[in-house]
Order: sequence, then C-alpha cells, then structure tokens
Amino acid sequence: MLDRRRLLATAFAAALPLSRAARAAEPGVLRIGYQKNGILVVAKQRGVIEERLAPLGHSVRWVEFSFGPPLLEALSLDGIDFGQTGDAPPIFAQAARSSLVYAAAQEAGGSGSGILLPKGSAIKTLAELKGKRVAFAKASSAHNLTVAALEKAGLTYADIEPVTLAPADAAAAFSRGSIDAWTIWDPYYAIAEGGDGVRVLATAKEIARQNNFFLASRAFAEGRGAVLSEVIDVLGGVARWCGENRGAVADLLSKGTGVPLAATRRAVDRTDYLIGPMNDRVAAEQQAIADRFHALKLIPKPIRVADAVWTPPARNG
Repeated sequence: MLDRRRLLATAFAAALPLSRAARAAEPGVLRIGYQKNGILVVAKQRGVIEERLAPLGHSVRWVEFSFGPPLLEALSLDGIDFGQTGDAPPIFAQAARSSLVYAAAQEAGGSGSGILLPKGSAIKTLAELKGKRVAFAKASSAHNLTVAALEKAGLTYADIEPVTLAPADAAAAFSRGSIDAWTIWDPYYAIAEGGDGVRVLATAKEIARQNNFFLASRAFAEGRGAVLSEVIDVLGGVARWCGENRGAVADLLSKGTGVPLAATRRAVDRTDYLIGPMNDRVAAEQQAIADRFHALKLIPKPIRVADAVWTPPARNG
C-alpha cells in the first residue's frame, strides 16, 4: 500500500520544473508555462487555446514548472512567452529587471493556500510561530502569505526561522517532521492536508487575499498583442466553464496532473474562477506587496507595478 510519504514524494517529483524543454522563440508558436493546477491545465486538457489560435497560424507548446519563480526565470530568458503565477513571483522578477507584463488577473485565485502543521504539533495560533522553522518557497506566493500571516499575528519576519524550500523538498521535510510549519498552495496543500495528523493552522482567506496573474514577456505582448488578447479571451471562457462545472474540472485536473482525485476536488472546491483585466484595486494590492518586500529588504530596490501592466490593443469592429 502506498503510504502518505511516498504519495507526496511521487506527486511532487512529478511537478519538478521542465524548463529544459523550453526552446527558443519560433514564429507562429506560443510557448506556455504552466503548473500542476488551475485554469491553464484545464485549457491544456481541453485544447481550447490551440483551437482558437489555429486560424491565426499559431500552434502551442506547453512547458511544465513546479512553481512560479522558475517559470518567470524561463520567461525572462526567452524560454517561454506566457504563463501564470501567484502574487510574489512577478514582483521578484520585476525587481530583477525581467521584462514581463501583467496581461490579466485571477482575483483571489490564490485562495487555495494555507499554513500546515505536521502531526504532533502543539501550535494553535499564528502568534505561536514565533521562533519556529517555517518552510515556504522563496519568492513564491507562499513567501508573501507567510509574511502577511506574521503581520496579522503581530510578529515580524525576524521572529521566525525561514526555511526556503521548493515544494518537493518542503514536502519531504514536512513528512519527516523537520520543519514546524509549511506555507503552501494547491495542489500540494490539498495533498498534504489529507495526511495523518496534519492540521491547517490558517488558510489564505483567513490571512490575506491572494491574486494570481497571467504574465507575458514584454516582447511577446508588444510583438503579438493580438494573439495575447485572444489567449486571455479564451481563458476567460475557460474560467467561466470551470466555475460552472467543478466536478468535471476536478476530473480533468486529476487526469492531467496525476494528483489524486480527492485532493484535486478539495483544491477545485475552494478556487475562485474569474479572469479579468488588471484594475486599480488589484494593481494597488500588488504594489503593497512589492513595498512590503522592499521594506523587508527581500527585493533590492522599489518597483512600480504599474510600469508592467499591459494595455491590450484596440479591437476592430
């Protein structure tokens, strides 16, 4: 029988970045970076982007990543043209002078995140994280959620021992009890929370609103803006379909990622499926996160999120 530790290891090993599969830009090819959850996986399974772009003479190449920072590194190095991440990765990427743009937002799309406690933990409140080893992926949405949780509890970043680990490594550390808490997103969160004795200390909805973003390289957005607009339009339709067909979404995601169906259903049930253009509120929320990271010296210089917001080309008709 497959035990929980082996199940986690198998699921997370399968989610390791495949950035080596990304190739140089080719005319008529859209290279999309995706992770093991969410709207892009549903779009991939249904083939809807390929269907929309075929009349425009474009094909699609899909490249899988384990989490946001490697995806945006590939975007910066011209390994992909487009992808989706949580809130923190584009801030770190912009601070590192990556030429990216925000093409669209999935407001509260990061609601499937939380802070988990391993079996036997005596921690009951966020304030009790003081002095504890808290794991999260550096420059990820979990990094931001950890900082927001500390602020909510009246703690500072210096009050914990940050343990920066990629999801696969954090899963292993969590399984063997070598960390005190783990901040993580779906589907990793949904898999791990089903473990023996695992408890949820706090969810993202209890801590702070987390948005997801669809991002593109500036060169792609400026050179093939009409194609990017079509992709965002298609994904808006996929998001609406997801919100109305959650059972089918769970089936598609489970089949497309190998994540167990029960865990996938938990992730789908708590996801807000809505895609829209960047608006003033979302940009302000993202700017506040950027300012927080700069104040903590986690990014080397202040950035202006507004400088990276894409304006779609006007449609004819």
